[in-house]
Amino acid sequence: MSGSGARAAAYGLVPTDTTEDVRARGAGGSTQVAVLPVGSFEQHGPYLPLATDTLIACAVARDIAEAYPVHLLPPVTISCSHEHAAWPGTVSISAATLHAVVRDIAESLRRSGVEVLVVVNGHGGNYVLGNVVQEASARGERMALFPAAEDWEAARERAGVETSLLTDMHAGEIETSVLLHAHPELIRPGYESADFVADDRRHLLTTGMSAYTDSGVIGRPSLGSAEKGKALLAALTDSFGAYFSLLTGRDAEGSGADSGADSGAVDGR
Repeated sequence: MSGSGARAAAYGLVPTDTTEDVRARGAGGSTQVAVLPVGSFEQHGPYLPLATDTLIACAVARDIAEAYPVHLLPPVTISCSHEHAAWPGTVSISAATLHAVVRDIAESLRRSGVEVLVVVNGHGGNYVLGNVVQEASARGERMALFPAAEDWEAARERAGVETSLLTDMHAGEIETSVLLHAHPELIRPGYESADFVADDRRHLLTTGMSAYTDSGVIGRPSLGSAEKGKALLAALTDSFGAYFSLLTGRDAEGSGADSGADSGAVDGR
């Protein structure tokens, strides 16, 4: 795909609601829920784009918005990717900045009548998002972080992903599968032969990713498929129902979710 074509595809990540769409969604008087995708801009090996985590967070959030009555927000596209600093193209902000951005967004939403914020995290290095949610909850605000590791594990099993969450750390089977389904035009050749495993990463926070991989890949992308990607997103959409019910007191089955479907970010993603 040409550079201009790839840029055009990325523009589809921005929601196209008008202010009247939002007004109509909140007219029923029920608790309103906003969904904020948070990705990153970091290396994902030679075959996945720097925006991979953002693309995945947006794919998850988009499917949630199609199944539940939520207010879909545009993504936060740069976050805490310091462990990937050895590779060109990676850009990070501080944890304090990301904390402030999400907290400010939640405060702005509350002023406009949207009481609940769910942060859909696409990058495992955004550890601070857990603190944002914990602190908000302690203040009596309603916020959640999605997906949890348990949600990813359930999705992995349902989709038939062969690699464990420990092994599938970065640019591996899961991420490759989701992009093969959601944005196949953005994947470049090479994932078929890029498998690399480094399960013992106990010094990651000290040394960064470059101490464990030369290519930037840790996982088995060769096992990825569009079918697995589709199943992963479907499973995560179903898992969101429990969050929706907890935060709103409403039955997820009555929210527009696909009740006929079968019924968790991951380290480094």
